[in-house]
Amino acid sequence: MPEPVKKTVSAFAKKPKTQEAEEGSSVLFEAETEKPDAKVKWQCNSKDIATGAKYVMTAAGNKHSLSIKAITKEDANVYAVIAGGSKVKFDLKVVSKPGGPVQAPADAPGKSDVEPEKAPADPGPAPPSDPAPPTDPAPPAAAPTGEQPVVPAQDAPPAEDAQPPDTRQDLTGLFTEKPTSGNVTVGENITFVAKVCAESLLKKPTIKWFKGKWMDLASKSGKHLQLKETYDRNTKVYTFEMQIIAAKANFTGAYRCEVASRDKFDSCNFDLAVHEACATEGFDIRTAFRRTGADGKEDSGELDFSTLLKKRAVQVNAEPDSDVWNILCSAPSSEYEKIAFENGITDLRGMLKRLKKMKKKEEKKSAAFTKKLDPAYQVKKGHKIKLAIEVANPDVEVKWLKNGVDLLPTGSKYIFESVGNMRYLTINHCSLADDAAYSCVVGEEKCTTELFVQEPPVTIVKNLEDQMVMNGERVELMCEVSEEGANVRWEKDGVELTRDESFKYRFKKDGCKHVLIINEAMKEDCGHYKVKTNGGESMAEILVQEKDLEVYQSIADLTVKAKDQAVFKCEVSDEKVRGTWYKNGVEVKPDARVNITHIGRNHKLTIDDVKPEDEGDYTFVPDGHAFNLSAKLNFLDVKIDFVPRQDPPKIHLDCMGRTSDSTIVVVAGNKLRLDVPITGDPAPTVIWTKGGKASSVKADGEETEGPESSWTLKHGEVVTEGDSRVHVETTKGHCIFTIEGAERQDEGLYSVVVRNPAGEDTADINVKVVDVPDPPQTPRVLSVGEDSCVVQWDPPLFDGGQPIIGYVLERKKKKSYRWMRLNFDPYTDTTFEAKRMIEGMEYEMRVYAVNGIGMSRHSPASQPFVPVAPTSEPIGLCVDDISDTTISLKWRPPERIGSVELKGYGVEYCKEGTDEWIPAIQGLTDRTSLMIRDLTTGDKLQFRVRAFNMAGPSAASTLAQPVTIREIMQRPRIMIPRNLRQTFVKTVGETVNLMIKFQGKPRPKVIWSKDGEPLSPTFASVRNSEVDTILFIRKTERTHSGKYDLQVQIENVEDKASITLQVVDLPGAPEALKITDVWGFNVALEWKPPKDNGNCEISGYTIQKADKKTMEWFTVYEQYRRTNCVASDLIMGNEYVFRAFAINQVGLSLEPCNTTDSAYIQKTAMEYKPPSYKDHDFSQAPKFTHPLVNRSIIAGYSTTLSCSVRGSPKPKVTWFKNKMDISNEAKYRMLCRQGVLTLEIRKPCTFDGGVYMCRAVNDSGEDIVECKLEVRSQVPKEENKKED
Repeated sequence: MPEPVKKTVSAFAKKPKTQEAEEGSSVLFEAETEKPDAKVKWQCNSKDIATGAKYVMTAAGNKHSLSIKAITKEDANVYAVIAGGSKVKFDLKVVSKPGGPVQAPADAPGKSDVEPEKAPADPGPAPPSDPAPPTDPAPPAAAPTGEQPVVPAQDAPPAEDAQPPDTRQDLTGLFTEKPTSGNVTVGENITFVAKVCAESLLKKPTIKWFKGKWMDLASKSGKHLQLKETYDRNTKVYTFEMQIIAAKANFTGAYRCEVASRDKFDSCNFDLAVHEACATEGFDIRTAFRRTGADGKEDSGELDFSTLLKKRAVQVNAEPDSDVWNILCSAPSSEYEKIAFENGITDLRGMLKRLKKMKKKEEKKSAAFTKKLDPAYQVKKGHKIKLAIEVANPDVEVKWLKNGVDLLPTGSKYIFESVGNMRYLTINHCSLADDAAYSCVVGEEKCTTELFVQEPPVTIVKNLEDQMVMNGERVELMCEVSEEGANVRWEKDGVELTRDESFKYRFKKDGCKHVLIINEAMKEDCGHYKVKTNGGESMAEILVQEKDLEVYQSIADLTVKAKDQAVFKCEVSDEKVRGTWYKNGVEVKPDARVNITHIGRNHKLTIDDVKPEDEGDYTFVPDGHAFNLSAKLNFLDVKIDFVPRQDPPKIHLDCMGRTSDSTIVVVAGNKLRLDVPITGDPAPTVIWTKGGKASSVKADGEETEGPESSWTLKHGEVVTEGDSRVHVETTKGHCIFTIEGAERQDEGLYSVVVRNPAGEDTADINVKVVDVPDPPQTPRVLSVGEDSCVVQWDPPLFDGGQPIIGYVLERKKKKSYRWMRLNFDPYTDTTFEAKRMIEGMEYEMRVYAVNGIGMSRHSPASQPFVPVAPTSEPIGLCVDDISDTTISLKWRPPERIGSVELKGYGVEYCKEGTDEWIPAIQGLTDRTSLMIRDLTTGDKLQFRVRAFNMAGPSAASTLAQPVTIREIMQRPRIMIPRNLRQTFVKTVGETVNLMIKFQGKPRPKVIWSKDGEPLSPTFASVRNSEVDTILFIRKTERTHSGKYDLQVQIENVEDKASITLQVVDLPGAPEALKITDVWGFNVALEWKPPKDNGNCEISGYTIQKADKKTMEWFTVYEQYRRTNCVASDLIMGNEYVFRAFAINQVGLSLEPCNTTDSAYIQKTAMEYKPPSYKDHDFSQAPKFTHPLVNRSIIAGYSTTLSCSVRGSPKPKVTWFKNKMDISNEAKYRMLCRQGVLTLEIRKPCTFDGGVYMCRAVNDSGEDIVECKLEVRSQVPKEENKKED
């Protein structure tokens, strides 16, 4: 596709030009803008320039200037000036100070034996030659050196405009920066840069570099050519570079750069000029004898004397007379060399370039178009564009093409207009599919343009908002974009987010809204989240905080004796929190005596066989939380002094009795240990009693350290040794009562009695066992919403001995096994509204009860429920019909129904002045219309409709005002169909079924009549309804023809209409067919029209003849309108009879009318002289009627080349490739069918490209046709995947 060219709209009236300056001097660049208030910016190597000691920028009105002082070699850069959307580039070339002027000798004006000291890298065009010797020294740029072509004087611009003007055009394709033409000296390097913005592209762009038309430079990469590609993720710009290293003279030529991405394409042409380097004054002839070896050795390679040859710069005045160019323009190309030789032109390449430019200037004037299409147009997506041309002939027809295919007027998309000489094509609602090449064809001429559809960027209307959530909560980030269905990209800290297997991130799209959902936010989810579109981006920050850790049970101080067990236990709110135990600030490590456990929320430190060194302060520190729990372990060292005398027993307790101070609280499951200090001599007997239960331990002084234990029965059942939970033991000075794993039934009043011969003592201890509460009752779902529900439950039957401080709720999806907690702080009420659920998803709920001890087991799961919101109200409620006792209502479904099915509609009404709504029907209706019957005439009622789904009724849709139940009088009106407003024609035997609609209230009376008489039921059937009437005739006859009258009457008001029915049949045969005259080979016939025309007009007659010998009938005339005719071209000697048929709109008559007599054609005597003919020469030289077409194909896919030829005798066809006969090649197959010649190339490769020629030869001559075939290599699949 050719590069689109758009009209240049520049903001500059005068542009700065490239200048050349010496080192140490100053230079001034000037520019003028179209507008005096335009803002101008100067750049150097694409970087802004600021006013300083080096650069001075001035502005006066619309004149702007840039002054560069004290120029050095580093100032030789590319500069640019920018105003509005226009940017003009120019160069500053810095040359060294010359050693002295170089003059040409006076006797040789056309030659110069002295070369300049150094030629610039980019020589300008040569000035025109003067026949007189020059008196001033010529600048180095004007002296042609080496093999540099000399440009004729007619094309040389003035000295101040030596540089070409800025012809850069606005970019309408894919390029953001196109490669520009350049000049380079032999042996130097040059780089061409092309940039493509990929922000609006769906696929990575691919680029190709060509030299000339066909040479792909990708296969030439190597020592002298390197292709590079880079991508900037911030600007989304691809940069493609083609670097030419150590340029050679044959690198000069035209180059092309093509870029493509899916259905988009762009190209750019540029030129490269390679100049020979000029030799210096101190030229050493020894350096000319160089070798061509690449290894750097002195004796390697071959000697190359080209430097000596290039040193001789022969300057020839190639300026011909003005008439030579006129001769060249009119001469054929084969005569160019001869004319150049005669006129002394040696630079043939420069001559051909100038001729090409001259022919371009001679633009061919179009005969069909006065004004053609512009090369390119651009329009935004969704807008319309109008293409206009002007033709020379106002009556000519034009044809519009899109990508070579005819455009047809389809609806309102394409509109074709013709106004005088102007022709317009309007394209409405442009989309990306309209981005194509459009052509307008007038006769054989065509003008083409490119239409580029610019897709508007998707902007963010509503930005993201920062959020702070607790650990484990659900997070939703929502933004709103400008276009529905747009694609957005989510990123976290610069990394793109995708839908992974863990379903951590979910992406929701609802129209213009886009939502990022994080189900359970964790600490690692903190960061900056960004949503990007091709037109903007928005960023928000998410902070996730840890919930405060609550302590349900703290550790308590312990006092233990030697060899006893010490247990420190605590309970926190989070099961996942771990912790560390410390003793006196040193971490406790588990060993044989020390055991550390973590089960759920419980953390336990157990020390077996306590020793004195275990005494100290113990601390539990939860990981990640800034607090600790501390308790003290006291070691009790019991010393027993022997007292030989007897003492009465004594119980040493701080609190005794049945007071609240003596109550001991123990958590269920923990060990209850009642350690009672006692004294007495001898060792007393201890009796424990709970209600009616008692246990006793007696002393046995000498065999054991303590008294011997025994169980006794006293005032009730004794706890036996079979119950392993209860242990009673006595030691010197202590009586210990232990219950392992206290349970709820262990709660009560415990009494301890100590006795010895000296007396007894009693103490009461009140034990209270507290536990976690029972689970709450099964929760009930009271109501549901779009993404929420209201759940209620009953408190647990037992609160565990501690008041309920709140509840914790969890939910899960029906088909999932993972429960998600809804609250972390206990919720005090028994009714909770759960939010942030997915509409249409089935959920279950369960509840935990929490008291001071801990959390209960979960309640049974609730019945499954689905969050769904009521639908929106029905729309368009109106009265369809009304009578004295009925009313018909109709409406449309709600705009928003939701994710569940609609159960139906409920219709209600109430009388004016009351608030009682009465259901119109029992239950719901599925239809969107309803007739309500048995209403009272004259009542003024208000009606409403509500839509019902699983969530309940929607908002009501109500009539604008009450309706009075009374039938409204409507005048009768008959609506005759258009086809019945004229005579209705039917053929005999066909069925007539006419339905005619009418209006009128109350129901009108319908009367049918025919020709003024009432219509008999046996003649035709009639069926009437409230809105139409049907006239039905099963089998029509001729008698059914006539005028049918329809009368619709309501009381004294009526409406009438008439229908004319015509029943037609085949006509009868014509009458009195006779022969009136016979002469020569002609017979005159005459007849009369038939008596029966079939109830319609006779449209013509069919006349037939038959030879009496064979009696085979042949048609003489068909659809003949007259009643007489002449049958000609009869055969002499034959006798003929004739017959005639009548024709009407039904067809031919069944029977013909035959002639009664016959006509005999007499023979006449005549002599036949055959004419003499000269044999025609049908021989014809071969000529190709359809030529071969240039093709570009992909390697590996078979292709064909086709052409067509004619010639007599049949020519012999031979196929050639690159002028080599391929007739016997197995790879090719030649076919010839009806003059169409086909060459099939089976699975071509890149070597099969070239010029193919077809030659046809016969005795009368030969003809040749040829084409070019380009075979492109396939793109590997792996590369395609990477690009995708």
